[in-house]
Amino acid sequence: MKRITSIILLACVTITAIADRADYRIIPLPKTIETDTTKVFTLHDGMSVAYDANDPEVVRNAQFLCQWIEELAGLKLVLSPDDKAAPVRLVLGLSADKKLNKSKKSDKPVKLTPQQEEAYTITVDNGGIVLTARKPIGFFRAAQTLRKSLPIKRNLSTDATSANSVDFPFTKIADEPRFEYRGTHLDCSRHFFSVDFIKRYLDVLALHGCNQFHWHLTDNDGWRFEVKALPELAEKGQWREQSPLRRAGLWDGVPYGGRYTQEECRELVRYAAERYINIIPEIDMPAHIGSALKVYPNLRCDVQNERGVDQVLCAGNPETMPLLKTIFGELCDVFPSKFIHIGGDECPKGGWRKCPKCQAKIKELGLQDDGKHSLENQLQTWMNHQIEEFLSQRGRDMIGWDEVLEGGLTEGGVVMSWRGVKGGIEAAKQHHRVIMTPTDYCYVDYYQLKDHDRQPPAIGYYLPVSKVYSFEPLEGIPEEEQHYILGAQANLWTEYVAYPQHAFYMLLPRLDALSEVQWCRPDQKDYEDFKVRLSHLQRLYDRIGVNYCHDME
Repeated sequence: MKRITSIILLACVTITAIADRADYRIIPLPKTIETDTTKVFTLHDGMSVAYDANDPEVVRNAQFLCQWIEELAGLKLVLSPDDKAAPVRLVLGLSADKKLNKSKKSDKPVKLTPQQEEAYTITVDNGGIVLTARKPIGFFRAAQTLRKSLPIKRNLSTDATSANSVDFPFTKIADEPRFEYRGTHLDCSRHFFSVDFIKRYLDVLALHGCNQFHWHLTDNDGWRFEVKALPELAEKGQWREQSPLRRAGLWDGVPYGGRYTQEECRELVRYAAERYINIIPEIDMPAHIGSALKVYPNLRCDVQNERGVDQVLCAGNPETMPLLKTIFGELCDVFPSKFIHIGGDECPKGGWRKCPKCQAKIKELGLQDDGKHSLENQLQTWMNHQIEEFLSQRGRDMIGWDEVLEGGLTEGGVVMSWRGVKGGIEAAKQHHRVIMTPTDYCYVDYYQLKDHDRQPPAIGYYLPVSKVYSFEPLEGIPEEEQHYILGAQANLWTEYVAYPQHAFYMLLPRLDALSEVQWCRPDQKDYEDFKVRLSHLQRLYDRIGVNYCHDME
């Protein structure tokens, strides 16, 4: 760790014993922090916050800042957009922009990277607290940093130490994220979660600097997305006969269902956008679609195996592609996301090999054994390309799990590498964009403690916080291909996660660890220091009522 970081850590140790002082060493750790703990600016109850009232995004972020300061520190600040002498100010434009936005050969502005658009600085001195950003999103990131820096008062109405002020040591913080894609996933097919819970989930993602919410809406266990042109799809496809209790093969015998209307989905899109989170919907195909095939049994190809019957869409049925395009068309109408996820994983091909319609489609397409990809893999690639072209016409990019590489992938596809990092490395070599989410580091449905009896049910395996923290998404990627790695993502599958408190328990503190993988440079990371900083963030969880695993391995 660099010397300046060590100096700041010593300063942190000095100030933590002093009541009502801010501590800027948060999670994820900002890019640079220069702090003088001998001088402070004192923020008092009733002080004003100035901002540009003509920009609705800036107004909203000023409101968030005031809300969070009151929530955690009990200070009620006053929104005063015209107060030029306000001690707290939101100022649009970084000083570095003067050099960044002017070309030597042209006065045309240089296009900012997504990470630069999120950049911000926080300056605390005798004049007060100034949040500076290139774009309004930077104010949101800066406000979250101040929020997590605040001293946590567990009960504002009874806390005897509560004061009407907070000391902010003089500082200059400059920050921007390392990766442009910082995702977290939630499976709402295996278990259904309410709109209100998903809003809380989005709030937790925003607290950690995440900007992508991958929403798994359909699978064998339940179809959750309303398709107005196909009303029976969600009405009937949402239901299953029973749910698993544990991996031992126990079932509860209780019918289970739930679905989201398109109006509810649009409300979540709006809520997420206010927190600078993009919702990526996933409709999994051609496998993991048993919930739809119960409604449309004529579109299925089945194959018996040791686990039962694998159900996949019949690739050769002429009704299959029109159905998929209807579904994805309405999905695009509801979700403005540039990315649309088509799944594409774990597709058994036995049914296709025996199906006359699928074999006829292979012949019709003129598919040939090329020695690398089976005819059935090529058939799945053809399906993928049909949907990819459909999405492209709507200005969208397709994401698929790394199996989409098996039959070849077109230039515009994005690979989500989950079976380790090998698929991501191969995709980058082929110049495809990649999101790293390998099971060994990013699957938070695994147990996080070795002693399974001390934890709620999980799907199995073992992923401690320390291993999540050790993940390096660019490892094994040649330098000239590293720009194809968009970022990393945590995945929360819910076969055994049925309730909100259980979901947060599985997510936290592993998302804390991954947030530093997503946000920080590798040379900033120090696991022992992370654990020290984590204790403060967990007090914030306690204050806002978010569950988490209290033990770490």
